[in-house]
Amino acid sequence: MLKRTLATILLSALSAAAFADYPDKPITVVVGYSPGGGTDVLARVVGKYLEKALGDDASVVVKNQPGAGGQIGFTSVAEAKPDGYTLGTFNLPAALALTFDRHAAYDADSFDYIANVVHDPNTIVVSRNSPYHSLDELIEAAKAKPGSLSVALASLGGNDHFSALLMEAAAGVDFNLIPFEGASMARTTLMGGHVAVGTMALSQTVGFEDDLRVLAVLDDQRSSYAPNVPTAKEQGYDVEMGSYRGFVAPKGLPDALESRLEAAFRHLADNPDLRRELAAQGNSLDIVVGEDYRRLAEAQSDIAGDLWKHQPWK
Repeated sequence: MLKRTLATILLSALSAAAFADYPDKPITVVVGYSPGGGTDVLARVVGKYLEKALGDDASVVVKNQPGAGGQIGFTSVAEAKPDGYTLGTFNLPAALALTFDRHAAYDADSFDYIANVVHDPNTIVVSRNSPYHSLDELIEAAKAKPGSLSVALASLGGNDHFSALLMEAAAGVDFNLIPFEGASMARTTLMGGHVAVGTMALSQTVGFEDDLRVLAVLDDQRSSYAPNVPTAKEQGYDVEMGSYRGFVAPKGLPDALESRLEAAFRHLADNPDLRRELAAQGNSLDIVVGEDYRRLAEAQSDIAGDLWKHQPWK
């Protein structure tokens, strides 16, 4: 027993020594979306703070691999060598929802979960010219004429879509769901009065206060970005949904590297400059590390799987 304990201690010491110089070359962060989008901007902002947190002249390089709703990028990370030099942005629930509606070369167990960084709750939102001034008014109209209220979504199989489905179930109504190619197009259509309602992340309403009226935030508490807007729960509808964006690594990352990366992200949780920079984009810093992040991902996967089972979208 003593020999085994000593061997374990020696192995751990050797492992730590082997990675003492990490990182000694650039760390690539794979983004499964095009440059300039919300996830890409997040990766570049967080990357520069991660460099400082890791120290030793660390370098973080963003590599965009867009396509198939992020699937190409997520797959690339899952199949990379788990050496700490390939990380990937990870969007929940979208990344794992993709594993239900199509064949994917990865699943929830294909990654080591380093840290979530941003939580962006969804909203129920209407145009400023809308006749609906409260969530109850909207629900009453939906009940009066089932299927008549058109709801704009960024796409199917993501947080916007799931928000609408969960809202339907909680309120006992049927919406006419209309997916678009991206949140900006859905928002433009909503502002133009071509659809009655939208469900989009709160950050996507920031800066459009003169054009949009947010009726509810789908979170467990009010947002500091919209303190006067009640949650759906406050209004009697038990619905929570949003977008979580964080960083993962290929499964099998050595413990010493995983601990080093997790510690760096924990350090970012108290960085006021990062918090301010994200706030300017309408994003709330929400660092969730390691096993807590894994549990968050599994919970989001369960929600997507249950919705797919009962209301498949393809």
